[in-house]
Amino acid sequence: MATRVLRTIKSPFTLSSLSHKRCRGNTLFCTSARPRDAANQKHLRAEPRADAQRFSHKRERPCCRVQCARAPAPGRTRAAPAATAGVRCSFPDLSDHGMSKEASGSDKGNPDRTGSGLLSRVANAAINCKPLFALMTAGARRMMKSTAEERGVAWSANVQELSQSEVSRIKEEIEDKSMIYPDYYAKPFHGYDSGNLNWQAAFEAEPATEVVALWVWKDEQLTPEQAHARMRAGTSSAIQGFMAWHGLSQPSEIIDVGCSVGMSTRWLAKGFPGAQVTGLDMSPYFLAVAELRERQLAGGAGQRPRIKYMHANMEATGLPDASFDLVSVQYVTHECPGHVIDSLVRECRRLLRPGGTLAVVDTNPQKDLRLRSVSPVLFTLAKSTEPNIDDYYRYDIEACLRSHGLQHVNTAELNPRQCITLGHV
Repeated sequence: MATRVLRTIKSPFTLSSLSHKRCRGNTLFCTSARPRDAANQKHLRAEPRADAQRFSHKRERPCCRVQCARAPAPGRTRAAPAATAGVRCSFPDLSDHGMSKEASGSDKGNPDRTGSGLLSRVANAAINCKPLFALMTAGARRMMKSTAEERGVAWSANVQELSQSEVSRIKEEIEDKSMIYPDYYAKPFHGYDSGNLNWQAAFEAEPATEVVALWVWKDEQLTPEQAHARMRAGTSSAIQGFMAWHGLSQPSEIIDVGCSVGMSTRWLAKGFPGAQVTGLDMSPYFLAVAELRERQLAGGAGQRPRIKYMHANMEATGLPDASFDLVSVQYVTHECPGHVIDSLVRECRRLLRPGGTLAVVDTNPQKDLRLRSVSPVLFTLAKSTEPNIDDYYRYDIEACLRSHGLQHVNTAELNPRQCITLGHV
């Protein structure tokens, strides 16, 4: 399969498919992914192949600033290059952040110890034992809280502040009492017996997110605020770059599906200050915290439109067709069974206007250092908080987006642990 190399403004990396790229110096070669069967509703992830002969090295130009483009297969029309161009991305260069050679160059499709491996099956058996599960989830939460306090995250202070606030009254205002929760959503996860449907999970969501950001750059001396800002800014840059490359208009209406306590939503509002942003979540507890923060910020203080929050099922939002120019789904898919991811993407596609963009951000299945390098005990603790992680690691998000009509679907690394998959209508 042929490849092309085009000149463009230098960028730390490009929006090519993770499983179909090779980097040499400042030159990135890529080929289009093999067509997948749209009838495969599970969209199981194919193992990436390391057949280097598929890549042409005769045209390698290590000193040039490049952008990769897909060469058309026989009988197919050429697709536009699916990567940022004319935009300098602000993401950190992976080589600057302690990525191990194994993690940064691995050709494994899924992290070790997931799926049907022996340790994974043993961990699953332990998780299915209720007394052991209770001990493991409590241990996992203690481990995260301990890490938080050591790294300067104000975990206890945040919980105390929220517990003394007006969130209970806000929840009554924002909650849809007729909401019927899907079975998977009401099950224990993230170390909470009722998942996201409780105050403890809502009060601890902000510090827990800061811990996750610190883990991304665990070898750097960053404050929680610096790590979180870097993580979110990378997402905004990726979306902006994708839109610029494909000539898409700036969004006027955005929805953040699975917005949690509004941290990702506020960053979207900051990145697109002219847009009306809506945050949607299935947890009224999380939404109450999000709305409280918006009130504390005086609705953007005139710097942006006020964020609107709504309580609805993300698989069936009840919103009109073609309502948004950008649909964002951040750190949601790893919490969902495979069939729910498919339903979620279908609903997101329905909400998009012509020219609209879908952005799905989550853990990078090929570079999740948390499950690749930890001890079996810590692995089991981590897995006990993520009951659908095996489904997520086997799921092909790109194939799912394509099957629902998204164009120029590509995945990019945001940082050493997370990635973004983008497509547009």
